[in-house]
Amino acid sequence: MTDNRALQSDLLLILVTLLAAAGWVFTKEALVGFTPLLFVGIRFLSAGFLLGMLGLGSLKRLPAPAWRRSLLTGVAMASALSFWIMGLNLASNLGIGAFITSLSVVLTPVVGRLMFNARTRTSTWIAVSIALVGLMMLRLEGGFQLSLSDGFFLAAALSFSVHFNLNSRFAAGIPALPLTAIQLGVTGLVALFLFGLFEAAPQWPVASIFGWLVVSVLFGTCLRFFLQVKAQGMAQVSHAAVIMTLEPVWVALLSSVWFSERMSPVQLSGCFLIFSALLVSRWRLLLRCPDRRTY
Repeated sequence: MTDNRALQSDLLLILVTLLAAAGWVFTKEALVGFTPLLFVGIRFLSAGFLLGMLGLGSLKRLPAPAWRRSLLTGVAMASALSFWIMGLNLASNLGIGAFITSLSVVLTPVVGRLMFNARTRTSTWIAVSIALVGLMMLRLEGGFQLSLSDGFFLAAALSFSVHFNLNSRFAAGIPALPLTAIQLGVTGLVALFLFGLFEAAPQWPVASIFGWLVVSVLFGTCLRFFLQVKAQGMAQVSHAAVIMTLEPVWVALLSSVWFSERMSPVQLSGCFLIFSALLVSRWRLLLRCPDRRTY
């Protein structure tokens, strides 16, 4: 039974990474008819509402301190996803954007040191060094120059690392379903507020664009986060650590099939280095070493 449970959790986590990667494609298609912040606002507010209805009883039982912590982490998530959607809107290659955004895994320990004075292991600095070389190789051809979309993806990676640190410190002990619902709802509200400030009202999208919105809400957000919470509760930490790093790989593969995007050998080498950095940053989990609450 234990082996079957482990296999089931691993397969669920692989499905989660595929759904997350598909969310990039769904979103890129939807941005043909929606402005970026409006789309994020509608998508995540809708997903937060649906999950909130499922966990309505848990939401009502949450004490005030748990609400405050959930709202705070929700603002961090909103910041990350707002940067992410702006980068995605401008991106010419989703695979490159996904690998840049995945740097949040490498940056999380560094941000944890800055925010909470957590001890940083040597492996973290090795991973950061490898990731920096990989990042340079992504934009090495024609002279190293980051595009505006790259800048947004880097800002998203940094914001995601802040969100992860706040989540691990402040949201411990809060049930996963109400926590996720609150964070998604806050993300939607913040994005809609930013839409009102910075974006002009779009023309009414055609029906097919609303189809991409629906699949983004149901599959790329609700189902993805529900399965992620379920699978992580079943999985060994070491397995989850490796499997969750597959998202940028799936994004690159899906975008090459769906949008016919291609990378040069140098860019592929940069992606490989960034993926290697992700594994180096999690080597203690891979070897099942004790955490001791440090990075």
